Amino acid sequence: MQGASPRTLKSATPDEGAKGLRSGNANHGRSLVRARQRPPQFPLRPYTDNQSSYPSLITNCSNNYGPFQFPEKLIPLMLLNALEAKPLPIYGDGGNVRDWLYAEDHCDGILAVLTRGEPEGKYNIGGHGERTNLELVDLLCALLEQQRAAHENLALRAKGVASYTALKSFVKDRPRHDRRYAIDSSKIRRELAWTPKHDLASGLAATVGWYLANGAWCESVQSGRYGRERLGLATEG
Repeated sequence: MQGASPRTLKSATPDEGAKGLRSGNANHGRSLVRARQRPPQFPLRPYTDNQSSYPSLITNCSNNYGPFQFPEKLIPLMLLNALEAKPLPIYGDGGNVRDWLYAEDHCDGILAVLTRGEPEGKYNIGGHGERTNLELVDLLCALLEQQRAAHENLALRAKGVASYTALKSFVKDRPRHDRRYAIDSSKIRRELAWTPKHDLASGLAATVGWYLANGAWCESVQSGRYGRERLGLATEG
């Protein structure tokens, strides 16, 4: 942006910021932040609170997915486990709801905020793709069946498993697992004319295709002692 004023942007992920964010109210995000969490906006507040002319911007997003995502996360974990005929662990009853945002769409949203956002503005970036975890796993299994049918998967055949959905397994819920993350992205759509280019179906299809085509990368990031466990959880024993 040659000749444009410098801007600072803080982008908060769902795990960093408030759950259930709405657009348009500068203080609403603060009231929703859990008491045990430090709001991600804090690094910018000394500037935004005391220097009204400082051109800062804040974005919050829903759950990201797409290529190059570490296998700890739900979507790559399910894809890689399914391809190897391993159980697909679903927390609790699978009813936890998340909104899913394709990573490239998130990048486009951030660029829209940087180039067209109002100084000191706060924008939510969402994919308009809420699903329960169980619904998401079923979608992934269906897409895998389309792109690499179960009867062609040697790992499934070796274990006598006829379908990817047969691998679903419900496990004990993890501590403090939020039931739902929701985000209202109407402000960025209305004020900056931004909308995601991918709906959940097309984004997941592209993601499944990428992981099928990039097995070497998946193996390289899992070298060593990492075994697809959820990172950051205290171990028992």
